[in-house]
Amino acid sequence: MKKVFYLKTCDTCRKILAQFDLTGWEVREIKKEPVTEDELAEMYEKTDSYEALFSKKSTQIKQRGLDVKSLTENDFRDLLLDHYSFLKRPVFITDDQIFVGNDKKNVEELKAFFGVE
Repeated sequence: MKKVFYLKTCDTCRKILAQFDLTGWEVREIKKEPVTEDELAEMYEKTDSYEALFSKKSTQIKQRGLDVKSLTENDFRDLLLDHYSFLKRPVFITDDQIFVGNDKKNVEELKAFFGVE
């Protein structure tokens, strides 16, 4: 299994995806086809944290008046299922690995995984 979850309106996501040959990967645009409960559970199994999957840059945080520091793991889970923008992206999942977000370390790990310099 190889899946990528991304947002097509996100320039950073598009730049990251463009670096890799995604032949054979299921590529999902999360606004059009949001993450399911089962998929989120699968991501959680690999990260052991809903907070690690949560984008603290989501515009929904301010719109909803959320205090991120007071959220529990269950709150993070519920928010991730409620709105696509809460997912830190892109997310690459393989049978035994997960790469979450666009920080430099994650992108470097992705490049190593794909064998790209």
